[in-house]
Amino acid sequence: MLHAAAWLIWLAAALIVVSLTRNPLYLTLITAVLMTTIHTVRRPGETYAPSSATLPLAPGRFALYVIPLAAFINALLSRVGETVLLTIPSTWPLIGGPITAEALVYGALNGLLLTAFFAAFAVLNLAVPIRDLIRFIPRAFYPIAVVASIAVTFAPTTLRQMQQIREAQAIRGHRMRRLRDWLPLFMPLLTGGLERALQLAEAMASRGFASETATAHTGRAQVVSIVGLLGVLSGGLLTAWQQVSWGLALIIGGSAAIVGALWLTGRSVPHTTYRRAPWGYREWLVTGGALVAFAGFLFWGGTTRAYNPYPLLTWPAFDALTGIALLAFLLPALVVE
Repeated sequence: MLHAAAWLIWLAAALIVVSLTRNPLYLTLITAVLMTTIHTVRRPGETYAPSSATLPLAPGRFALYVIPLAAFINALLSRVGETVLLTIPSTWPLIGGPITAEALVYGALNGLLLTAFFAAFAVLNLAVPIRDLIRFIPRAFYPIAVVASIAVTFAPTTLRQMQQIREAQAIRGHRMRRLRDWLPLFMPLLTGGLERALQLAEAMASRGFASETATAHTGRAQVVSIVGLLGVLSGGLLTAWQQVSWGLALIIGGSAAIVGALWLTGRSVPHTTYRRAPWGYREWLVTGGALVAFAGFLFWGGTTRAYNPYPLLTWPAFDALTGIALLAFLLPALVVE
């Protein structure tokens, strides 16, 4: 089991790298790395690697849907490019005109980008329990943590209940062939998911997860937060009036005051930790690998990060050192228990 903070650092580095490139070779490489990681991670307490089969939608299947759809839509709506594949009659509204290979490729790149994002979040979903992510919410926002727990729990519980309803109906010989067959099951599905999510929130509240007590810290925090907000607002106005130095000073000071107000509010909320997650050499390896991949992509990628198939489709450039650096994102697959 890796520390949740190490996974979040790994995820942030992967998302930034994916956001900085449109090169299909780099996108394909990092997507393959992310999909490989999916098949090796498992949640704490599980004795098997869940693989992509336990996800509501596997990244591979997601790619089969998204990449062709994005390419098709972009080809229909974009009229840029010199390599014309076919021409739709101009009398057809919205879609009339030439279909170019460049537009198809650019749309497919957008779909590949979305697939990489989906795969990165799928790794986090499989590797980190929701309770570990909620712990990162500051104590000043414990009521928000309860709302967040309901939000992130609603969809998974609803999907599980939908599967149970389908299995129960299949045992009774009921087949869902049309949309009308789903209507009698909609209300039980909705109420069941809400009930389970609210049970989690009530259990958290009964353990004092969202309890707040009015103390002197809360009064001070309110004053400090008001002062901080006024400082940020005044700094923004001064910056707009060409008083950049004073404006930046007020913005920085106001932001620091807001952070201090959050810290004071958090001190008014009782907090105990049953068992702290250890930070060992595996966490250092994963964090270091993510930072190495991120730094190598920035410094060695250079001009090869950018790729634009317009106006004429060309083969993208590829830097070997950058590709080797991206392989550092595989470290979680090597060190995870």
